Amino acid sequence: MTQRTETLKLGLFLRATGHHIAAWRDSGSQADAGIRLEHFVDLARKAEAAGFDTLFLADSVSVRGIDAPTFDRVIAPSLSFEPLTLLSALATVTSRIGLIATASTSYSEPFNLARQFASLDQISGGRVGWNLVTSSDPDAAKNFGGGHQGEQAAHADRYSRAREFHEVVDKLWDSWEDDTLLLDKDSGVFLDRSKLHRADHQGEHFHVRGPLNVLRSPQGKPVLVQAGASDDGRALAAATAEAIFAAHQNLGDAQAFYSDVKSCAAVLGRKPEHIKILPGVTIFTAPTSAEAHAKHQRLQNLVHPEVGLSLLSGLLGGVDLSHLPLDGPLPQDLPATNASKSRQQLILQLAAEGLSIRELYLRLAGARGHWTLVGSPEEVVDQLQAWFEGYGADGFNILPPTYPEGLDDFIALILPELKRRGLVPADGPTGKTLRERLGLPYPAHPATLTRGVLLAV
Repeated sequence: MTQRTETLKLGLFLRATGHHIAAWRDSGSQADAGIRLEHFVDLARKAEAAGFDTLFLADSVSVRGIDAPTFDRVIAPSLSFEPLTLLSALATVTSRIGLIATASTSYSEPFNLARQFASLDQISGGRVGWNLVTSSDPDAAKNFGGGHQGEQAAHADRYSRAREFHEVVDKLWDSWEDDTLLLDKDSGVFLDRSKLHRADHQGEHFHVRGPLNVLRSPQGKPVLVQAGASDDGRALAAATAEAIFAAHQNLGDAQAFYSDVKSCAAVLGRKPEHIKILPGVTIFTAPTSAEAHAKHQRLQNLVHPEVGLSLLSGLLGGVDLSHLPLDGPLPQDLPATNASKSRQQLILQLAAEGLSIRELYLRLAGARGHWTLVGSPEEVVDQLQAWFEGYGADGFNILPPTYPEGLDDFIALILPELKRRGLVPADGPTGKTLRERLGLPYPAHPATLTRGVLLAV
């Protein structure tokens, strides 16, 4: 394998009791962990002490499946705190680890969202990232009675709004130059007014004047994260993302995605190394392979068939599968989804391998379409190393199947092996800001660049 000069990045994906769909039923889990602040504080402190680069929170602005007969069995992971609120609390009990929150462009306004992230970035000392999403859940639209009267916007329309939304937020984050403050008590002048910039945005979706009433942060602006893998999602990521959370089942697909996004970014004039691609992975590990497989099977045995079918249906965009035999095949002629197109395609690829509906939902039970690894520390790290050194990943977003056991196993068993092989720093990562930890450049203010050009002329 080709030796990469940099080390891989590690993110921790926080999710209530864990990422396996039956995690809340496990004997070692606290079933109501999603509404326990002390639970998340403990996980954040463990992750920071272990040397994780980031914490990540997903989000949904609806209670999914509320009308489904399985609702009372699947609600546990959805009852949790709003991400920015929770990360604000975690910012006060950590000092180094990055804090990445998901926020939707479909059901937010650019000024409010820009202000919230800029504020948290200041509070945390420059450790914040924004995972930009377009809300693929059709139930979310019913909570916002705006222009679509409770109907979800089309996939392409959501991405059109998202592109402009990001443009507005980016302008607002540049409302102030780095050295705006003067704080001259003798003259009574607080700031240099010439270094204030309004957005003055007039577009198809938004009219925003600005400026933002929050100053620039120690890292310039929050890191922009993206997770879409559809054609629209890849295009947006290549143009704007600085980190990408990906979902792949094999190295070949991971390498193809990695190469495609970074090549597209280069065509747009961006440096490929300024985009970090971090596939999600759930890991079941133990000192021996047999013990690891026993852990995995223990949770698989807790998956109720109706819950598994509901999971599969939801990931396919709400397709009704109730009339199909569980041990029969998934039809390949499913209707196109207006939800996550890339996740539907991933499932159809798995089905084409000959998996039954039951086998499909069990394959997805651990991580909802992300990669699942089961094995001894050496077996697991062999696979992680192959993806990293084979340019399928710049690091990984770790999805522990259960909390606290899954995270504790990773820290005690996988992390030492990663360090032994030199895949992560032996003394932990360096850098005060999230950009520094991820190896991303500081974003110079556009006005500074313009003045530099004028001076050169």
